[in-house]
Amino acid sequence: MQKRGIIALFCILALILSGCLGSPSRNNSQTQSETFADGDKSGQAAWQEISEERTEEGKNTEEGKNTEDGKNTEDLKNTEDEKSIEEGKSMGAATLLYQGHASARIVTAEGKVIYIDPFAGDGYDLAADLILETHGHFDHTGADLIAVKNDNCSIITWKEAIRDGKHQSFDFDYVKVEAVEAGYNRNHNVKECVGFVLTFSDGVKVYFSGDTSKTPQMANLEGIDYAFFCCDGVYNMDTAEASECAKLVGAKHSIPYHMIPADPQNSFDESVAKSFVAGGRIILKPGEELALEREN
Repeated sequence: MQKRGIIALFCILALILSGCLGSPSRNNSQTQSETFADGDKSGQAAWQEISEERTEEGKNTEEGKNTEDGKNTEDLKNTEDEKSIEEGKSMGAATLLYQGHASARIVTAEGKVIYIDPFAGDGYDLAADLILETHGHFDHTGADLIAVKNDNCSIITWKEAIRDGKHQSFDFDYVKVEAVEAGYNRNHNVKECVGFVLTFSDGVKVYFSGDTSKTPQMANLEGIDYAFFCCDGVYNMDTAEASECAKLVGAKHSIPYHMIPADPQNSFDESVAKSFVAGGRIILKPGEELALEREN
């Protein structure tokens, strides 16, 4: 037992002499701080460089985050702006394409597509939501030209528009359609012909006379913004009578159409159009578009 104690004492003395049992070890940060305090400039510079690099990395990370946040905010703003622009477009005026003869295509503010008396010209590529035909002559009944008809497409002809001798009205979410009198000449029976008044969601009213001469109802049409009058002078009234009718209707804008007898390749006569006299006259050539804007 005494021998073991002597051996243990000897081991302790050996450890003390070797420095292994000196004062307790210090952590790295304490040692580094003391080294800087003792004037170790190279160590201080190295530590300062490391600190600056870490600070710069943090700064870059924060700047990157801010940049990315700014980018995300800008992207969101751009998306919202595009959405607003798109919504603004969708709430704009309806657009009418004059195809020639008595044919017109209207795209409403809601994006719905309406064809009136399809026959002449181009522009039948848009899917139809509504097709209107004023009477049964071949130059007003070319619905087969329309490439695509949507599943819920409605077709309103003179047969649906006149029931039991009465002119009918049809309400859709995007337009109200009112059938009105047309005919009153030897080529067009008033019982088998109609005109149409279309009232759009923004209140704009457009009148299409169909094939007709002067009708008693024309004097009772109110609030028409755009009125189309046939004026071929062969099967219907001429421009002189059409000008009288324009005065009766009193639309803000009057437009001559159906200027010559049926010919899908030759559906416009400028001299006839110019002989039509009316306040706010607009002359449309086939292929031209008209924004159906509401005016005060």
